[in-house]
Amino acid sequence: MALYGSIEGGGTKFVCAVGSTPDNLRAEVRFPTTTPDDTLGRAIEFFTGRGPLDAIGIAMFGPLVLDKESPAYGRVGPTPKPDWTGADIVGPLRAAFNIPIGIDTDVNGAALGEGRWGAGAGLDHIVYITVGTGIGGGVVNKGEPLHGLVHPEIGHLRVPRHPEDTFAGSCPFHGDCLEGLASGPAIAERWGAPAEDLGGDTARAVEMAAYPLGFALADLVLTLSPERIILGGGVAQLPGLIEATRRTMLDALGGYVDSPELERGACHYVVAPKLGSASGIAGALVLAERAAYLLQ
Repeated sequence: MALYGSIEGGGTKFVCAVGSTPDNLRAEVRFPTTTPDDTLGRAIEFFTGRGPLDAIGIAMFGPLVLDKESPAYGRVGPTPKPDWTGADIVGPLRAAFNIPIGIDTDVNGAALGEGRWGAGAGLDHIVYITVGTGIGGGVVNKGEPLHGLVHPEIGHLRVPRHPEDTFAGSCPFHGDCLEGLASGPAIAERWGAPAEDLGGDTARAVEMAAYPLGFALADLVLTLSPERIILGGGVAQLPGLIEATRRTMLDALGGYVDSPELERGACHYVVAPKLGSASGIAGALVLAERAAYLLQ
């Protein structure tokens, strides 16, 4: 059986694992995301001596340069994460191990993982949205992650705010885009406390965040027509947020899309990840497998 290295590279923490499937991990480690040199060095240290590995897959926070013809392939694009703009992710790992390396965004990775083993299993076309430190979206069609001009940047959709919302937004690029209105940092800035510590403000915070999220999901239904939308991330775990987002999505669609899934109230259409927090590490295993297969 093939043995793969798996990296879920988040803006807050890195998770590294060795295995072949989410149920067959031989080792796993988590550590904070600090500087590129330090963080990638710790990943390399973890994988050293745990092989031989057939390939390594990386589900990495973005934006990323994924054009293999570009000299910047495998590097991080413009990001508010200090020190990470332009960081080379693929190069150090390839130099250390000389094996195939597969890389994609963390959310495309999570979509691949959920599509193989989770809430999207058996479906051809799914979207995975994470709502946490940032907001991102991955799109998978028949097992292939969507790429084009770049990769999907669903977190920066321009969406309407709640009618009673006066918050300017927290995105350094766009202010009140989806990420600027509904991400974890946006909630903390708006309410003066992290999402998990809101107490009596939780219901109001959920209402304000679910409104732009619901409109974003309605836009995705109309443009991509996915068979299922999976809503993950720490903020998505706030009590009532997924339910409120479903309601807003249906209101925004206005009955236009004729689908049995939506007629049932969307409870089987907009769902939580089946793999929970393991979606990204599972997706990185898929990316490693794909990288190994391409060289066979």
